Amino acid sequence: MKKAGYVVLVIVLIALFLHSCVNIDTPEPQQPMNKQFQETEAINYPAPKNVTIDGIDYRQSQAPIGKFGGTLVASTIGEGPKTFNPFNSKDNISSLLSEIMYDGLLTTHPITGEPIPKLAESFNVNGREYLIKLRHGVKWSDGKPITADDVVFTWQNIIFDGYGNTSTRDSIIVDGKLPTVEKIDDYTVKFTTPEPFAPFIRMLSSPIAPKHIFMPAVKKGKAYFDTFLSTNTPPKDFVTSGAFRLKEYVPAQRVVYERNPNYYVINKEDKKLPYLDKLVYLIVGDINNEVLKFEGGELDVIGLQGANVARFKELEKHSNFKVYNLGPSTGTMFLSMNLNTRKNDKGKFNVDPKKQRWFLDKNFRQAVDYAIDRKNMVFNIANGLGAPLFTAESLNSIFLNKDLKSYDRNLEKANELLKKSGFYRNKKGKLFDKENNPVEFDLYTNAGNTEREAIGVMVKQDLEDLGMKVNFKPIEFNTLVNKLVNTYDWDMVIMGLTGSPLEPNGGKNVWMSDGTLHMFNQRPAGYNKDDRFDWEKRIDDIYVKGALATKFQDRKKFYDEYQAIAYEEKPFIYIYSPLIISAIRTRFQNLYPSMLGGLTHNIEEIYEEK
Repeated sequence: MKKAGYVVLVIVLIALFLHSCVNIDTPEPQQPMNKQFQETEAINYPAPKNVTIDGIDYRQSQAPIGKFGGTLVASTIGEGPKTFNPFNSKDNISSLLSEIMYDGLLTTHPITGEPIPKLAESFNVNGREYLIKLRHGVKWSDGKPITADDVVFTWQNIIFDGYGNTSTRDSIIVDGKLPTVEKIDDYTVKFTTPEPFAPFIRMLSSPIAPKHIFMPAVKKGKAYFDTFLSTNTPPKDFVTSGAFRLKEYVPAQRVVYERNPNYYVINKEDKKLPYLDKLVYLIVGDINNEVLKFEGGELDVIGLQGANVARFKELEKHSNFKVYNLGPSTGTMFLSMNLNTRKNDKGKFNVDPKKQRWFLDKNFRQAVDYAIDRKNMVFNIANGLGAPLFTAESLNSIFLNKDLKSYDRNLEKANELLKKSGFYRNKKGKLFDKENNPVEFDLYTNAGNTEREAIGVMVKQDLEDLGMKVNFKPIEFNTLVNKLVNTYDWDMVIMGLTGSPLEPNGGKNVWMSDGTLHMFNQRPAGYNKDDRFDWEKRIDDIYVKGALATKFQDRKKFYDEYQAIAYEEKPFIYIYSPLIISAIRTRFQNLYPSMLGGLTHNIEEIYEEK
């Protein structure tokens, strides 16, 4: 699933592939990127095992035994979470901070990408049927048992019935039909998809809700549910299943979690994890402030942008932290133009009609694409730690269409394309359209993200070389999201989407014409399906057929085609793919860094060496 807050989006779920009766082929991920920074050595993460003690089915860590106690302090950029309800979350930070508290049935092995049990004790896939065996004796943080009733309620009454953010529901609809879920017994659940559906297994990582807590909110209706477990909710009201539960939230300052004493993961001495007493997220506002707090010792872990990496690598020699290269980003960063031609409730177009004509002109979009100096951006913004990006799939995706070639900046080609559509430049070099309108528009991104702000400055300069006037306007993230998915009143935007290198169907809500993140041509619910570009119709068809194909090579043909369409039509103009570089204090042990999981995917096993 891809989120952008709906946009910057978090990897909420990594695609899970299962060798079963469905026979899903999965080749190894590829990383076609120049390695200008030594990649962190691959680590063989020891996946937990199932053990039963006194009738309770625990998940037993196989990591070295650590020490109990301590606190890990991380950070988030921006203004903080908008909700602690994982089913309402529509932004990266809210997803991160809510899903800490709620586990799913399955999770992903952080090295191999294979599905492994979490709340489930085991699972089996047979064609369209997914049989899930739950752990006996596992409890919510309030001591009540976690049973099949919680699972069925979560999927049927929250996800299938369309409560909260419907991205998960939208991603699993097959030919207008949803899967079914049924209780076999107190600890067994069966899901059935309408057709063999390759991506469904990954959705079983979705959080499970405590029925006895969430049912009253569901009964009060969707409007009430949208406010349920908001950031104003007292921490004592949260009943959770994750390694940590909410202890304190101070708006614009910090979120504090404490260990869940009922957590079902134990170490090899059969003692309950997590090791850490507290997990803290400081709300730091912007990236510069985040760096200052890490250097000042207030933070224990940080993600580094390219401009800071060389200095941190030098500081590492004499400091108490270690820098890790986690490989190429699994997400994408892009420039997009507003292709929306619908009128608002006041009968007016959300975009100036003359700008609509520019943005809808493929020659104009391609000219903008050729004008962008990606190599210069990689060198100056990412400090060389990245590679230009031209495709809708990330550079390490197993579905990457390698036939789509990269190219250098070409202003001559860009000017030729503009000339084809009647654009011309006056004696001062200013660009006009064929109706003599000067080409001027606004370019947005989210304020506080210094990388995107730097990209915006360079895009502005690049497009001014074509005679365009670009008004670059970094704005607050939620204001930007509102423009993209609600009011549609924007011209161009620099944004990013997270994703999985293993499963393109996570982008269904972006690429399907009725998707909640189809931001370049966002449509309201119940739109007229004839209101689609021909290439949108083809992508709609590809995403349906790609999910129903079960063999890798069959699926790849479909996803190669959607990438080729995006490459040609340019609804998103991709910019570059950075390497993911992170640093963490050396006193923290049991680290198994990976491209899929990051540094702290096994937070319950991490301990602080005093």
